[in-house]
Amino acid sequence: MANKAYILVTTETALTQSVVKRLKEVHAVVDVHEVLGPYDIVVEIEAPTHEDLVAALRHDIRPIKGVTSTVTCTWL
Repeated sequence: MANKAYILVTTETALTQSVVKRLKEVHAVVDVHEVLGPYDIVVEIEAPTHEDLVAALRHDIRPIKGVTSTVTCTWL
């Protein structure tokens, strides 16, 4: 069974659209939604292992220019 999570992303306002575009290019990303509220983007990610999920977050999502914070909600 694949490991899945929702990532709640906060961005610099002027860079939200470019962050959405970059997120759609990340291999582990299943879906991306721009939202209103305390977060700017909700990302669904999926990976074969928990370690791969963490690696995608650390190496592919958090370093994107314009991402200011993330909250990870792992599926049980």
